Amino acid sequence: MSRTLRALMLVLLAAACGSRGDNGPAPSNLEHACAILDERPGFRRAFAASERRWGVPVPVQMAIIYQESKFISDARTPFRYTLGVIPMGRQSSAYGYSQALDGTWDEYRDDTGNRRARRDNINDAADFMGWYMAESSEKLGISLSDTRSQYLAYHEGRTGFKRGTYTGKPWLMRITDEVASRALDYNFQLQECGGKQRFGNTLL
Repeated sequence: MSRTLRALMLVLLAAACGSRGDNGPAPSNLEHACAILDERPGFRRAFAASERRWGVPVPVQMAIIYQESKFISDARTPFRYTLGVIPMGRQSSAYGYSQALDGTWDEYRDDTGNRRARRDNINDAADFMGWYMAESSEKLGISLSDTRSQYLAYHEGRTGFKRGTYTGKPWLMRITDEVASRALDYNFQLQECGGKQRFGNTLL
């Protein structure tokens, strides 16, 4: 292989890696909000921008993204199998950081005019979550800092939330409590490491 070709390949590889930015594998320490944001500065900018635009506190965004995708940019739902061996497609069309469904993502893009939005882009995913929760606040009267109710409306959909479909799902109620607890932990951590100064907005 010539030196010129080798150099060109290295440049292309570096460009490809650089273009990923904050996409890709999860941050190394998901238990501490400040560690996440220090490792991925793009996350900090994305969550702060969503909070400024939609009013959803950063810890709420982070706790729900943790539950939905563990901060993995291209997260997908597992495959379904027939007879335990024959793949029948994935459980749903949920994809990316926010695990937004195809139809809901299209609604977001139409409503915001952000036609180029991608679910594996943290800026778009954070903006989507802010948009969805702001809509839930307007249509269902849920406070933007009410992590439990916001997560239930996010998971079950607004119609499901109004019908109370979550009441027959003890496993979901347990997970919702975990999400709310994580939001409180993240909030405390951000305050301890200067979160209010970093974001300039009121947290939980």
